[in-house]
Amino acid sequence: MQILLIEDDAALAAHIMAGVREAGHVVEHCADGRDALVRATCERYDAIILDRMLPTLDGLKVLAALRATDDATPVLILSALGDVDERVRGLRAGGDDYMAKPFAMSELLARLETLARRNAPAAGTAPETASVLRVDDLEIDLSAHTVMRAGRRIPLTLRELRIIAYLARNAGRVVTRTMLLENVWDYNFDPQTNIIDQHISKLRQKITADGEANLIHTIRGVGYTLRAE
Repeated sequence: MQILLIEDDAALAAHIMAGVREAGHVVEHCADGRDALVRATCERYDAIILDRMLPTLDGLKVLAALRATDDATPVLILSALGDVDERVRGLRAGGDDYMAKPFAMSELLARLETLARRNAPAAGTAPETASVLRVDDLEIDLSAHTVMRAGRRIPLTLRELRIIAYLARNAGRVVTRTMLLENVWDYNFDPQTNIIDQHISKLRQKITADGEANLIHTIRGVGYTLRAE
């Protein structure tokens, strides 16, 4: 997952980033409410961890501004304000989950993964508004189950089609091994095999002819992303 952490406590932010990265995710950090709002509206994230009390712009105002633009990125509110009334305020403001400080890192990670799964499109299905996905000169027709690149048809297995479709729906984002396992293989655990690496390698060879730019990029230690060079 790609996660935006909005937290002004430097020591706590470092602790959270270390835990999130150790779990195999990518995390960016903002300590200022206004700067965080700009980044959240300009970039795409799988989830946002949002502190309530921030300099320049309160956390709930950041959240309200995001929701006013119809941004549906899952937001986990993290706050020292842990009583019931404050939790209700946060959830009614548009938060998807709420955790009080102090917290256990394992629970934070579990909640983030739950939010990402809830928000992820189902594997093998197209968004209601798009049956054709395009990334650079790659075209995936989900209705016809065909993949074309630069006018040539690329024969893929059903599994390869599901992989490339999932990558295309998340074009430009980093897709982790966990996301592929859960959304393409329907595994809720890592079988500790190189099954993903093998499929990605074969898929990369099929969609990249001589002279064509590579579209599937490996993010070492994290996962893969589909994008033009």
